[in-house]
Amino acid sequence: MIDKWTSPAGWPAMSRAQVKDILCAPGMPFEMDTVNVDGISTRVWKNALPNLAALAENTKMFGEREFVVFDDERVTYSAWHKAVATLAAALQDIGVRKGDRVALAMRNLPEWPVAFFAGAVIGAIVVPLNAWWTGEELAFGMADSGASVLICDAERWDRMALHKAEMPDLRHVLVTRGSGAELAEPARAMETLIGSPKSYADLPERSLPDVAIAPDDPVTIFYTSGTTGKPKGALGSHRNLLTNGLTTGYSGAATILRRGAPLPEPMVKAGLVVVPMFHVTACSASMIPTIQAGNKIVFMHKWDTVKAFEIIEREKINATGGVPFIAWQLIEHPDREKYDLSSIESISYGGAPSAPELVAKIYEIFGAYPGNGWGMTETMATVTSHTSEDYLNRPDSCGPPVPVSDLKIMSEDGETELPIGEVGELWARGPQIVKGYWNRPEATAETFVNGWVRTGDLARLDEEGFCFIVDRAKDMIIRGGENIYSSEVENILYEHPAVTDAALVGIPHQTLGEEPAAVVHLAPGETVSEGELQAWVGARLAKFKVPVKIIFCTDTLPRNANGKILKRDLKALFEVEIAT
Repeated sequence: MIDKWTSPAGWPAMSRAQVKDILCAPGMPFEMDTVNVDGISTRVWKNALPNLAALAENTKMFGEREFVVFDDERVTYSAWHKAVATLAAALQDIGVRKGDRVALAMRNLPEWPVAFFAGAVIGAIVVPLNAWWTGEELAFGMADSGASVLICDAERWDRMALHKAEMPDLRHVLVTRGSGAELAEPARAMETLIGSPKSYADLPERSLPDVAIAPDDPVTIFYTSGTTGKPKGALGSHRNLLTNGLTTGYSGAATILRRGAPLPEPMVKAGLVVVPMFHVTACSASMIPTIQAGNKIVFMHKWDTVKAFEIIEREKINATGGVPFIAWQLIEHPDREKYDLSSIESISYGGAPSAPELVAKIYEIFGAYPGNGWGMTETMATVTSHTSEDYLNRPDSCGPPVPVSDLKIMSEDGETELPIGEVGELWARGPQIVKGYWNRPEATAETFVNGWVRTGDLARLDEEGFCFIVDRAKDMIIRGGENIYSSEVENILYEHPAVTDAALVGIPHQTLGEEPAAVVHLAPGETVSEGELQAWVGARLAKFKVPVKIIFCTDTLPRNANGKILKRDLKALFEVEIAT
């Protein structure tokens, strides 16, 4: 194990400023421009495509190159384009118009990017719902977004069908991978419209529908839990998503120039995507750049380390990751050396705290370069990018902002920008910042300020602009990339008749980053077991939100003078228990 990476002689060959001057020069692919975005003067990638329809149309140049692989299903770019165009026309036939919401709820399947783009290219707003949510949570997303169309897999529809009364706007349901004979109105089999992935290539050639779509028109609602109440829908634009395509290219080119090497000719790459597509990490930061470059995505039914090894060997996977948990699994599994994993060039992740030692282990064990970055649902993923030697050199940083973005550290009251090195709230701006929260004007006004998003993260910046996340101001736990807002779980615990006081905290986990744990105080004379409370939460919320450990406190929970529970004190209870 390398204790600390030592930079090779001559690295870096260029400063970040020199790299930016070269790559962003006039006439270069990463040239920038300044445009008006919803009334805010914003620096953008000049060569970014105008909308997702243009991106889909560009894929015609890739022809029979493979795009999506899932088990024995292989979909080429040509076949995918046919399926997108066919489904887009079908959506228009059932009345979907620009601005209408089309919800998408399924695991990572070849149908996912087809459904996503079919809605996007006709100007609809696609609503990717968390496939791990319960039926009740999914129904909330449908009702809150006002989605009139749902495209889902049979597993999700089984959960949601019981809650039809809670989805008043729902008119049409397209279900994939189910038995069409078992479906009742308003549901029908998606295969009746476009067939199965293996038969997409047999669909007729057709043009995408002609719809006028501006770069800043809305195209997605991704739900992110709020610190209080129900989840909030972050309203994203075509520009938000397409910014990531060029951002990824810039980051790769910058790494090569920092290394002192010449920029190579483009090569087709293969990526194993295991993060759910309903996350901006997978959809925006992975799928969009993949399509722009004409690369290949490989999906898995669910994460299994040995199957991942098999896929890496068979498909010659160049990049994988997603969250630190995945990297740790690849490193620590005893069967790792039985497989040829030499094709891996990078293992990148974000969305969860990671140990600096993981950075060195990736380089030491695989000879691959590590990568991470920082972003959030409200930033449509990437704001900072941190890869290769730069990441090895600063393993506790999430990197500098990409050229079209800015970061600043603000005082607690949001009035004063703090100097370099001081810790405060991280604010970010750029063309990837979403338009606001769907139908939440007060929350939007509180979070989005003159083009800046108040992130709720506590951070500092160094002299070169590298960002270091110190803590989260928001009351949030991140388990393997999944956000768990404490208030949501605490409210469910409070609903139990035996509980009078409850608090959720994050406890460390080597591979997941954190796990949720709870401390509760019971009403006099009441009894309930840890398992019973876990089952109570599990019946009402997604399984990843269920506390892995519950400690029962004989006294009410400690609070400060303002009545706020002292969660740092509660975390110490779990440290004591582990120690004993």
